[in-house]
Amino acid sequence: MTVRPGDAVRVVMTKWGDRPHWEFDAVALGSDEHGDWLGFPGGTPMARPGLSVVSPVDQVGLVPAPGPDDQRGWLATFHADRGPVHTYVDMTTPPSWDGHVVRAVDLDLDVIRGNDGRVWVDDEDEFDQHRVELGYPEDVVELAVATAARIHAAVDRRLAPFDGSAEAWLERLARR
Repeated sequence: MTVRPGDAVRVVMTKWGDRPHWEFDAVALGSDEHGDWLGFPGGTPMARPGLSVVSPVDQVGLVPAPGPDDQRGWLATFHADRGPVHTYVDMTTPPSWDGHVVRAVDLDLDVIRGNDGRVWVDDEDEFDQHRVELGYPEDVVELAVATAARIHAAVDRRLAPFDGSAEAWLERLARR
């Protein structure tokens, strides 16, 4: 991470072709073996073209650490109790740090764990439409599909970092 715990961070997600998508502020919480953790306190405004929301509960985000084959095509968000879902993982291009800004291209597919424990892949129809309309290159399609399958299995089986690792970071955010 290029920032220190407590530093302000901006998350900038685009859609393919540098089309604007979600943007919001965060606070750097720290890093561990899983990657860089960001905090989004309840009440954080989040906006994309045509929609603005305010996070109803504290959330922490994980920017995955680089791996040996750099299969980091995702960004995860973990919600505090009473959030709309438990876990929400966007399939993306590998996220990158640009100073105090995290950048990634959202590739539509999402892996979600609901509050009832059910795990599913969302927005497959949007992915199928955009891969044609926006002209996703085949290597990007392969990354998104393979990553969604791998993350779905990890979330479903509660493998790290989807094993409750986020709880300590949510507590750290709550103490700020």
